[in-house]
Amino acid sequence: MISKVGIFDSGVGGLTVAKSIYQSKLFDEIIYFGDTARVPYGSKNESTIIRYSLEALEFLKNFDINFLITACNSVSSCALPELKKESDFEVVGVIEAGIEAVKQKANKNDNILVIGTKTTINSKLYEVGLNDLGYKNIISLATPLFVSIVEEEAYKKSLLKEIFDLYFSNLNRKEIDVVVLGCTHFPMISEFLGEYFYNAKLIHSGEAIVELLKNRYNLSPKQTTNIQFLASENPNHLKEVAKKWF
Repeated sequence: MISKVGIFDSGVGGLTVAKSIYQSKLFDEIIYFGDTARVPYGSKNESTIIRYSLEALEFLKNFDINFLITACNSVSSCALPELKKESDFEVVGVIEAGIEAVKQKANKNDNILVIGTKTTINSKLYEVGLNDLGYKNIISLATPLFVSIVEEEAYKKSLLKEIFDLYFSNLNRKEIDVVVLGCTHFPMISEFLGEYFYNAKLIHSGEAIVELLKNRYNLSPKQTTNIQFLASENPNHLKEVAKKWF
């Protein structure tokens, strides 16, 4: 049987996950869907995110997928139970993968910064999951402007520096040991985040979920992987971003 995975995000951010999965060759085919007409999800209420997610699931079912990855932390924070209920195949979210990656890379006494959308941070799923593993030094911050920066491709260093100072001015950045990129848009500015938090390891959802897939489902690389890019609005823009990112 051909293994066909659907990867779903609110916009272009999930391409960071799609790239990691594409490079891993764990599936024969990848169908990527970005709901670009309704991005961002992170500022919307829970019921709206659940409705949008279920609509995306029904759309992806048309492509006969047999696996779904929610490459959106906001979706993973509130819609995963509903998606699993409506699917007869595996549904995996990026939050549990991120938590597992921290477990592999961080010490219990490390100072961990989790950044994400308002929905993801307010859910406290990262905090609770990390607390359960014995991590106590956790700071969670909503950084929603980063999503707009990525969607608009506004990678001007001076602009990013101003936004970093806005969000992180109360932090002693040299004491941050780990930064969890709790939004799949954020790896697209990881170079700048790495310079700013110069002592920290960055946890990337794409790399994390590849490890989870290998370990949990015992998936092995295929000979080739094909990928298709779809969007609810302006698919050409998504394809252009994909070309640059890949």
